[in-house]
Amino acid sequence: MWLLLAFTSAFMLGLYDISKKKSLTGNAVLPVLFINILLSSAVFAAFIISSHCGLTNKDSLVFVPAIEPHDHMLIAIKSLIVLSSWICGYFAIKHLPLTITGQINAMRPVFVLIGAMIIFQERLNGWQWAGTILALLSFFLLSLSGKKEGINFGHNVWITLLILAALLGAASGLYDKFLMKQIEPMAVQAWFNIYQLPFVGTIQLLMWLSQKKGPSSHFTWRNSILLIPLFLAMADFMYFYALSLDGAMISVVSMIRRSSVVVSFLGGALLFHESNLKQKAFDLLLVIAGMICLYIGSD
Repeated sequence: MWLLLAFTSAFMLGLYDISKKKSLTGNAVLPVLFINILLSSAVFAAFIISSHCGLTNKDSLVFVPAIEPHDHMLIAIKSLIVLSSWICGYFAIKHLPLTITGQINAMRPVFVLIGAMIIFQERLNGWQWAGTILALLSFFLLSLSGKKEGINFGHNVWITLLILAALLGAASGLYDKFLMKQIEPMAVQAWFNIYQLPFVGTIQLLMWLSQKKGPSSHFTWRNSILLIPLFLAMADFMYFYALSLDGAMISVVSMIRRSSVVVSFLGGALLFHESNLKQKAFDLLLVIAGMICLYIGSD
């Protein structure tokens, strides 16, 4: 069951990436991120209020249980980690092709794997190791593809931000495993969205007060902005639910979620008409092969 939830989450993440790229191209980053978090917070605030007032049944999937002050502090820490990852990732996805950003994000489970082995003593079998190696090989070949588009992975600030976003995302994934052991998944999802709002609001205000107006700060409303929180909420719900089930492995769930690269690749090719697709498609096949190896290894 947790494998099915992980793959569903991956599909939603792919649509989420496409929505971000559509919203961010030629647009200011922080306002798009702020609206995304504002809309998500509004939805989860309604769930929290409804649950607190007894309007939502405790057996409902959207019921948000009451938690202790210590739990709120732990979730606030997650909010800071995730927001930092998002800021780096949003700037990167604005300036880089979707067919590259999606595949670099596929590196995130490798960092999670290393952390899971160290912190949670998780061990992978041969098939799962094969999937990890294929993901690493895909990243190396993608760096060669990027050079054909003038993107030097070693000297590109947007690539650096994307890798930093992946590292922070991996840290968040490991932290999730810790949180799931003591806090209900719906409480984590609801409150971490709420706590991001004052953080990103403060950053947006400071940037607005200190930055001169220019092309990089120009914001244009696009309907695709509304799809960002929708797809993300659905992806995260499936993710948290998967981690809460017995036998779920954070390293495997995180790797499967990176199969969202298939959806984002198709979006980059069909919607944004990105270049050098043949070589990138080969890199993508390696990612898919890695996902298959992980699926076989988890049976």
